[in-house]
This record gives sequence, structure tokens and C-alpha cells, in this order.
Amino acid sequence: MKYFLILLLALVVFVISVTLGANNNQIVTFNYLIAKGDYSVSTLLAALFAVGFILGWGVCGAFYLRTCVALRQAKRKIKRLETQVGKSSELSTKAVSTVALTKE
Repeated sequence: MKYFLILLLALVVFVISVTLGANNNQIVTFNYLIAKGDYSVSTLLAALFAVGFILGWGVCGAFYLRTCVALRQAKRKIKRLETQVGKSSELSTKAVSTVALTKE
């Protein structure tokens, strides 16, 4: 239900922005670092929104990938430590049984 409400809210914001963008055909001059261009407000807002969306997904994807790699390394380390503990407990069990046999 929570995700449905979030999706509904995003859809409402999208519809409102498309409606406002369609009614606003004013030309503005956009001065970016390298050059300057004349764009309509709706086109400029859509382009900047898309760039921000792609950058956001890229940053979140990088953090997600980094977390997945760290998790995979941690699981490998846990598995390696579990095998070491298993081997050392087998060795200590054998040593205790050998000591017990030699005392008898």
C-alpha cells in the first residue's frame, strides 16, 4: 500500500509538471560553463531533470555496487574463518584423544 501511494504521488507530480510544461513555451537563455543556448523552459527543465535523474541513479548504483562487493568479501571471509575454526576444532579433538590414549 505504501509503494502504491508513493507511485501515485509521483504520477500526480509528473502529470502536473507535464501540464505546466506544455503551457509554458517561453524561450530562455541558458548560460552554462562552455557556451550559451536559447531553449524553451519546458525543454530545459525536462533535460535538466533527466540529467539529475541519471546522475542520481549513477551515484546510488555506485554505492549499491560497492556495498555488494563488500558483502561478498565479508561472506568469503566468514566462510574461510568457519573452515579454519572447523579444522582447528578437529585438530584439538584429535590432540585431546591422543593425550587421553597416552595417559591410559
